[in-house]
Order: sequence, then C-alpha cells, then structure tokens
Amino acid sequence: MRLFLILFSIICLSACKQNNPTPEITIAEPVNGLITENAMIVSATKEASKIGSDILAKGGNAFDAMVATEMALAVTYPYAGNLGGGGFMVYRTQYKEIGALDFREKAPLAATRDMYLDENGEAISEKSSIGGLAVGVPGTIAGIFAVHEKFGSLPMNEILEPVIELARNGYAVTEKKSDRLKKYKEIIEKVNQESSLYTENFALGDTIKNIALANTLQRIAANGRSEFYQGETAEKLVDFMKSKEGIITLEDL
Repeated sequence: MRLFLILFSIICLSACKQNNPTPEITIAEPVNGLITENAMIVSATKEASKIGSDILAKGGNAFDAMVATEMALAVTYPYAGNLGGGGFMVYRTQYKEIGALDFREKAPLAATRDMYLDENGEAISEKSSIGGLAVGVPGTIAGIFAVHEKFGSLPMNEILEPVIELARNGYAVTEKKSDRLKKYKEIIEKVNQESSLYTENFALGDTIKNIALANTLQRIAANGRSEFYQGETAEKLVDFMKSKEGIITLEDL
C-alpha cells in the first residue's frame, strides 16, 4: 500500500509538471544612466533643469545652479517646490568638504500643541493640512540666500533673471501637470474661496504664466532676503495669512 502511494504521488507530480511547464525567464539587458564628465542637473521638471544647466554654462558653480533650479521649481512645480515651503540640502565640494543645511519651515510663535485638536482632544485632520493654520514659517528664501552667501559665485539677481522670465513668459502644461492641477483644484478653491491662477482648467499644451510670482521674484532679486521676511512681500504674506485665519506674523518672519 505504501509503495502504491509513493508511486501514485510520483505520477501526480509528473502530471503536474507536464501540465505546468517551467516558465521562460527573460533577463533584461542592464540599462545605464546618462553619464557626464563635468556636471548634471536633475529636477522634477525640464524647465527647471534647463535653467540650472544654463547657469552652469554661463560660469556659475553647482550652488548657483542649485539656487536657480530651486527657484525655477517654484514656477513649474508649485505643489512641492515653492516660496512658501522649505527644504534640505546635502553637499560635497570638490575639496571633499561635506555639509548639510536644514531650511524647512518652522512653527509660528503663536502655535500651540493642541491647536489642531477639538474639544475632546481628537485631531481635526484638515486643520493641519488645509488652510491658514496648516502653514509654517517659510524657509525657502532664507535657505537659498544662506547657500548663495556661503558658496555662490554669480550675483543673485543674475541667477534669478531666467526664473523671473520663465514665470512671466510661461511654460507648457504636460498631461501629468494637467492631472495634478485638477487634483488640487478643489482644495485651492476651498482655501481661497475665490478664483486664482491654479483654479483655471489647464489642458495639455496650455501655457501657465504666473505674473504675480514673477513680480515677487523681481522684488527679491532687487532687495535681497529681507524683501521676503521684512519688506513688501512679507507684509503681503502676513495680510493674506490673516485673511485665511493663519497665525504667522511679521515677528515670525
């Protein structure tokens, strides 16, 4: 009986093997990334990357290119790279010096530990993600000026010039960008309660021109870091935050 069971098992396994042939495995050829000898700019949009590479081509260093690319992303990638946010930088120089810079947003002075909670101590999710209370004190402008002051070679106004031109003349909408803007349109309308640039219905091939951002960048190029944190731009920012129940003040900036 035992021998029969063993033979039966072997026959079953053999049958299974015949009915399920070993799948053919195809090994793809390795794909090599683009290699350059001197420098490379990589970012979320081609317009920002081109501005960064153009800065290198005109004699700027890697830090100049970083600043230009970061600012260009404020134009072409507003849902991530923007003047109202912040970021990190990690670097290694040609002299093998290694360093990092944290220029993320900070909480306003009036922020409290329970400002996103209801009377029962439960989190009100939208308060920390949508609207004036969700906004931290921006660090982007402080970050790029800190980088430029320590490592930059070209004048800041020269670095920002092509970025201002990009914002003023516009850039083409891709299919992915159109989908992204549609995704955020409802939230933008909810927060602003009025029409704004990004509540328009942009389709593939349309051109987005951000004149207000171009004017802001023009003021920053002319007046420096203080424009954003103490000047006309700072006052505009604080007034807007107050209108949206935000708590950022000039003292925070």
